[in-house]
Amino acid sequence: MKQSLGAKTLLFPTPVLMVGTYDHEGKPNIMNAAWGGICCSQPPCIAVSLRKATHTYAAIVERKAFTVGIVSEKQVKQADYMGVASGRDVDKFAVAGLTAVKSDLVDAPYAAEFPFVLECRLLHTLEIGLHTQFVGEIMDVKADADVLGADGLPDILKLKPLVYDTGHRGYYGIGSLLGQAFSIGKELVE
Repeated sequence: MKQSLGAKTLLFPTPVLMVGTYDHEGKPNIMNAAWGGICCSQPPCIAVSLRKATHTYAAIVERKAFTVGIVSEKQVKQADYMGVASGRDVDKFAVAGLTAVKSDLVDAPYAAEFPFVLECRLLHTLEIGLHTQFVGEIMDVKADADVLGADGLPDILKLKPLVYDTGHRGYYGIGSLLGQAFSIGKELVE
């Protein structure tokens, strides 16, 4: 029998998203955001939910753009730092040893060292409660060549992205392939 845990923010896994913006002074900043994911196929969009108190919130509202970087397992310390420090107080790029790159398509930066980046223009804003959801249309996807497979698409086992355990506040890696989507289940079709 299942046990009730109450209304909580539990979902497994949750992506670790590095949201990049320029603040009102033009200073690049990145924050770690766990509340987000792909929200539309056409146009391709991603949603990230942020509290108004974050430095990034005001930057997205002002610039109407953001980037979303995906870090690899080897960047776990930098990723966590982006969630414990505020860009109001420090230059997170400098402290973490990252290089800010200006997007060619949107008014937002990303870290050159992050192997996978989405460049997004703000499409919609939805006030939910404590968080505001920003929906960004994905204008481009950039990936380092060494995380691409033979088909030219990102290979999750080469990328080695972090996932977040919302219940225990821990970072984890990705395991092995268990089966091919839209295929393995066909064994149950009569």
